[in-house]
Amino acid sequence: MQNTNVAYDSKVEGEVIVTQADAVINWIRKHSVWPMPMGLACCAIELMAAGGARFDISRFGMEVMRFSPRQADCMIVAGTVTYKMAEVVRRIYEQMAEPKWVVAMGACASTGGMYRSYATLQGVDRIVPVDVYISGCPPRPEALLDAMIKLQDKIGRERSVKNLTARNAEPAEAELAGAGKES
Repeated sequence: MQNTNVAYDSKVEGEVIVTQADAVINWIRKHSVWPMPMGLACCAIELMAAGGARFDISRFGMEVMRFSPRQADCMIVAGTVTYKMAEVVRRIYEQMAEPKWVVAMGACASTGGMYRSYATLQGVDRIVPVDVYISGCPPRPEALLDAMIKLQDKIGRERSVKNLTARNAEPAEAELAGAGKES
């Protein structure tokens, strides 16, 4: 059974649509994901192909690839993460604004792949939280598109308003606590 978040009543003048704030915020977020490609190895070629005309990631509202962490909200880690790059990947992730999501693209990003060496991180989830994993070596562009659709579904189920009010309430509570100590 389909769960609908939008109600329409033609009896109300002005043709009003009633919905929940979570549904509106999540609809906007899931259709305007701005990925930041972290192309570290051969999976990056497949990531680039997904942006081309044949696979057309823009159908999902994700064609705006941003190479600045402050302008992106979805990091796509495509390829082998070495320990030398792990610190950089973590720093870039921390610079991204909330809410942010991570996609581990390929066997190397997900588990270290065939590289069991002292230099290779055995999964990017050891340094950043991963929302969607894509299997394959390298995965096809269709697999990336499928993962992005799964990410959109995950974004659509989030509790946006609760998270917004919780973040805004914390600084206000801290200010009130600090004001009481001064008087």
